[in-house]
Amino acid sequence: MWKRDENVRPTAGREAPVPASQTVSPAAPVSRGSELEGRRQMDAKDVVNIGKSVVVKGELIGSEDLTIEGHVEGKIELKDHVLTIGPHGRIKAEVFAKAVIVLGEVSGNITASEKVDIRDSGTVDGNIIAPRVAIAEGAQFRGSVEMQRKPEAPNAADAQKAGAPKAPEIKPAAPTGPGTKS
Repeated sequence: MWKRDENVRPTAGREAPVPASQTVSPAAPVSRGSELEGRRQMDAKDVVNIGKSVVVKGELIGSEDLTIEGHVEGKIELKDHVLTIGPHGRIKAEVFAKAVIVLGEVSGNITASEKVDIRDSGTVDGNIIAPRVAIAEGAQFRGSVEMQRKPEAPNAADAQKAGAPKAPEIKPAAPTGPGTKS
């Protein structure tokens, strides 16, 4: 096979050369539709990155997963998404997210609806409220942990309120034997 020289411009009427990064091997043909579908799937799992040189002061609210490598001060709210504090990330904030992964430093309280994971290089100085907490060996943590279970399904609570029969009460039997009145 031959490789087209990308520095040579095609003459009018000819097809423009395709960059090497976009070429497809003949053994694995890809249709235009499946390529677009793959892009949509990547877009469905968006992850936003805040770089090392970025400083954010104030309230940070989002509806996608977020990775922070820079500095954030204030409040971070990602109720249904994952927040990752990278190894260079420095956070001084109240954090509310579905899951929080700490590789850098967090100074402030963390509230997660699913899990908080402090990796071996991570540091947390604040209280944690989450149903599951993992602290790796070598991680630093100063604060308290409150592991709240997720609320019960409303159906079980509604059944009790709606007058569903309660479990029978078990009463201890009256003592019998010598010295007791019958």
